[in-house]
Amino acid sequence: MDATVTPEDAERHKAKMQKRKELMDRRVADRQNEKGLLMVHTGPGKGKSTAALGLMMRAAGHGFRVGFIQFIKGTWATGEQVALERFDDLIDHHVMGEGFTWETQDKERDILAAGRAWDQARALMQDQRYRLIVLDEMNIALRYGYLDIDEVVATLVSRRPDLHVLVTGRNANPLLMDAADLVTEFQQVKHPFNAGIKAQAGIEF
Repeated sequence: MDATVTPEDAERHKAKMQKRKELMDRRVADRQNEKGLLMVHTGPGKGKSTAALGLMMRAAGHGFRVGFIQFIKGTWATGEQVALERFDDLIDHHVMGEGFTWETQDKERDILAAGRAWDQARALMQDQRYRLIVLDEMNIALRYGYLDIDEVVATLVSRRPDLHVLVTGRNANPLLMDAADLVTEFQQVKHPFNAGIKAQAGIEF
């Protein structure tokens, strides 16, 4: 491929990027407010919890204390459990679930586990040390009615102003999405599981 840039192309590109920079500078200057964000990762695609782990690492890099509560996952030995032990001075990891709902096959037990996880989440939200709390797979607990959506949303909305909270899991409740500042939907285009490839260490867990 010929990558030669003519002087005319270079000048047009420079003029375009200058206009783009002026626009972005104005937009940045107009947005000076800061607040704790309520964020949601949802959708059928892979990567919701994985992206949450990346956000946690970014927050920890700024010296923020992070609380990570897993509502559903609990029976697999995961890579993040081992890795997060290296950051236990900044990231507190609470595995509160007892495995996927089709594995436990016990609704009452699942409800009790979700309740314990939510109690832990509320305790962390009251702790002034935390700047980010990740409620992993809580959307699943809400979808199955293990937690009261109205009470959860009211608690999240009334949290202290500087606290960031991220909720992950597919099928996020519309009430939660309406209350959120940031909602990202992960879409599935291709997935190896559908091609007969099993879940693999370092990728799925």
